[in-house]
Amino acid sequence: MLDIEKIYKESGALLEGHFLLSSGKHSPNYLQSAKVLEDPKVAEQLATELAKQIKASGLTIDTVCSPAIGGLLAGYELARALGVRFIFTERKNGEMTLRRGFSVEPGEKVLICEDIITTGGSAMEAAREIESRGGKVVGFAALANRGVCHREGGKSARKAECKLPADKPFFALADFDFPIYEPAECPLCKAGSTPVKPGSRGN
Repeated sequence: MLDIEKIYKESGALLEGHFLLSSGKHSPNYLQSAKVLEDPKVAEQLATELAKQIKASGLTIDTVCSPAIGGLLAGYELARALGVRFIFTERKNGEMTLRRGFSVEPGEKVLICEDIITTGGSAMEAAREIESRGGKVVGFAALANRGVCHREGGKSARKAECKLPADKPFFALADFDFPIYEPAECPLCKAGSTPVKPGSRGN
């Protein structure tokens, strides 16, 4: 069993400070998966471990789809470990869209993969796009779960703000249940700190 928290720490990917999450909420911690995935051997190792969970579940998957840009490396490596094809969605005029000649067949079984799942908002945008094209989203996956949603075999209970459907499996390697605040209630803001959006200032 991989020690996911140790891997993130050793990669400099477990950050502390004051961060603006993609969900719009604030947190004193952030998981910067790009720092983990810059090592291809580690990326392969993580994806292989995640693929073991998915294969053990018996879930049938034809394709892995990731929302760009954060989920691309995790999704590609997971698809490789599962032996299926990989596609991705990207934003066009603010909407998550399937482009670049990608298509899905009617009823094609698709797993949505992110690097990190917080509320699952981006994953759900990708899922809606896949299903609008006739595909069938059969589950969700991520390297790490921020503790808002419940993963298969995980200890974090599903919270009200989780956007992933409760009737579809969510696979991840570990739970990172860090404090998450609404901007108006953030103690870091009240202390005079300004949140940083990870990736925008050298993070």
